[in-house]
Amino acid sequence: MRGLLFRRDFALVWTASLISATGDWVLLIGLPIYVYQLTGSTLATSAMFVAELVPQIVLGTVAGVFVDRWDRRLTMVAANGVLALVLLPLALVRSADEVWIVYVVAFTESLVTRFLRPAEAAMLPRIVAREDLVAANSLGSFSSNTSRLVGPTLGGILAGVYGLGAVAAFDSLTFALAAALVLFVRASGVPDRVDLDAASAAARRFAAFGREWRDGLGLVARSQVVRVLFVLAALSSLGEGSMGVLFVVWINKVIGGTALEYGWFMTAQAVGGLLGGIALAPMLRGRSPRRVLGVASILFGLLDAALFASPLFRPEIAVGLFIIAIVGITTVAFGAGFNTLIQTSVEDRYRGRVFGAIFATMALLRLASTLIAGVLGGIFSPVPLLIAMQSGSYVLLGIVALALLPRDAERRERLATAATA
Repeated sequence: MRGLLFRRDFALVWTASLISATGDWVLLIGLPIYVYQLTGSTLATSAMFVAELVPQIVLGTVAGVFVDRWDRRLTMVAANGVLALVLLPLALVRSADEVWIVYVVAFTESLVTRFLRPAEAAMLPRIVAREDLVAANSLGSFSSNTSRLVGPTLGGILAGVYGLGAVAAFDSLTFALAAALVLFVRASGVPDRVDLDAASAAARRFAAFGREWRDGLGLVARSQVVRVLFVLAALSSLGEGSMGVLFVVWINKVIGGTALEYGWFMTAQAVGGLLGGIALAPMLRGRSPRRVLGVASILFGLLDAALFASPLFRPEIAVGLFIIAIVGITTVAFGAGFNTLIQTSVEDRYRGRVFGAIFATMALLRLASTLIAGVLGGIFSPVPLLIAMQSGSYVLLGIVALALLPRDAERRERLATAATA
């Protein structure tokens, strides 16, 4: 792990991502709290989440086309810089009549992020050797869990004590720092092209946009690996959407908990993710991403099932906290394997479109799963629903990954790694 963090370009991008993700969590927690305090309306609060979700569903694949046209490094710099400015109008929100500003900012922030996240993911193979990609992605999970551990608490304090202006100022500062760090990255972010001159000229013509968009989506039909990855993304989203709704019900009805206990579980999972990011980075170096993803997903699902059923056998909350911490470790391996498979299976010139399309697919299915879980949660007990929808999705995901992802891709990966060693 230390070896990767001492590589200049990776350290800059990793630190920038850690800083901006912390700001994201501050905003994610602080914004709905403040909106609810101003309006007293759950409908007004949920509308903010809808404003964030719409760009993910509608514009994910479209943004990916531009990511594959533009210099990814400069895209990251520009997106972080725009986000630093976009958040500032939140300081003007003082009453319920001004909540519309929150919706506009939330929509715009989500829109710009559609360019930032695919650019980050597509840039990683430019700054890390192929054999280090799994470890690098696990370090990305480490930074994500660090921000998840710090950001929510900080967001609640800033929103509750100092108001939305402080939340906006802090998040704006994190994006400005992230932009400054990425600006010093030396690696080129210009996407590869088969015919540089012709492709560059075509990229400047707006008429080429539709062709490039269809070409990126056509990769799904041409590549078995990409098709399977979309199926895996769908299964993951179906599980996570149901988890978002039903886990709150599980906390309340099964263990008799409140928001305090909910926070404990989220913190325990984040701690597990931190430990996993530290421990797994050196262990996963050079490992087959297919096997990492498949095994981690099955363990993820089985551990979740044990968590949901644990109060029926051992009602002590400490048991559940221990299990979810182990779940946090498996999420690191899962994310590392999944991202590495995309990065090593998709040509550089397509990566932005593929990441964008997968993010859009995940957002759409997460929304559908959330609605389904909301309906079923009023009819059935949360324990069997969580085991069937969340745990079952991840176990099935792991089986599909091991069964359908081609093993010859692993052999090609080993040969490519040996050739570059």
